[in-house]
Amino acid sequence: MRKALIVGIDHYDDIGSLSGCVSDAYSVKSALERNADGTLNFAAPQLLTGTGPTARVTKHELKEAVRALFADDAEIALFYFAGHGYIEATGGYLCASDSDAGDDGVALTEVMTLANDSNARNRVIVLDSCHSGVAGDHPVRGYAEINDGVTILTASGANQYALETPGNGGVYTGLFVDALNGAAANLVGDITPGSVYAHIDQSLGPWAQRPVFKTNVKTFVSLRKSDPPISLQDLQALTTIFPSSTDELRLDPSFEPERSAVQEADPAMPAPDPTNTATFKVLQNYVRVNLARPVDAPHMWHAAMESRSCALTVLGQHYWGLVNERLI
Repeated sequence: MRKALIVGIDHYDDIGSLSGCVSDAYSVKSALERNADGTLNFAAPQLLTGTGPTARVTKHELKEAVRALFADDAEIALFYFAGHGYIEATGGYLCASDSDAGDDGVALTEVMTLANDSNARNRVIVLDSCHSGVAGDHPVRGYAEINDGVTILTASGANQYALETPGNGGVYTGLFVDALNGAAANLVGDITPGSVYAHIDQSLGPWAQRPVFKTNVKTFVSLRKSDPPISLQDLQALTTIFPSSTDELRLDPSFEPERSAVQEADPAMPAPDPTNTATFKVLQNYVRVNLARPVDAPHMWHAAMESRSCALTVLGQHYWGLVNERLI
């Protein structure tokens, strides 16, 4: 069972209202609900939105929803929040629609206590709010307090604001949804909290808000399954095409099905071999995802037509090892 609580609050009774948090919440729900192939991922995520005076998310409702999220032994319990955040000497807070001072919101220490004490195997907290980077830090001692199985991704550091793009919601959530939709997928299509953070981190300039990533896990869980950039069959062929991870594969013109009229008329030019051209197609897929490279040639076509070779990249050697150990 995969559970998700997704909260977006635009309306605040007494503090400045926001404009993109509700739409961000809907975007996250849409990305998480199903995998790229249409299969269910997080079934029926709970969505709380504060859109106006008659549709508010109160502190009581928010805290009870967080409590219910972490109340059982789900495979993953994911909490996403977009809205106002507040920080003071005693720690950080998530502001509900009825907050009027900030420190009367839901304390992040309460959220962390519920997450740390949960029997859910993986607890993932994603916060797109100002000062959200304080989540998981002890307010007095200043170090992280994160139990096994807990991961925190936040839009900004403890002393930073979370930026919005007018009319387009939070900058952080835009990148988060982009990551979930495949930008952070590995070669088998898994999108993990670590790959999400890496995508967001490298997409933001050094002077922009800095995302925060805190985790205490032995292995990353997949948040969503995307369409892999290469087929599993091609990936598993690594160890067949390359007997060892450091081998070079010698090519010749029989691997390349396309040639010029002059080359077609050359009797010394070997004809395309169906077995070799099938292998060459897989090799070109490897090059496309940086698993292989031509040796001493600008492109694979030149490597074949000039009877040169190709070899695995460092990434290719890594995946060769995974296939060889039957981990893929």
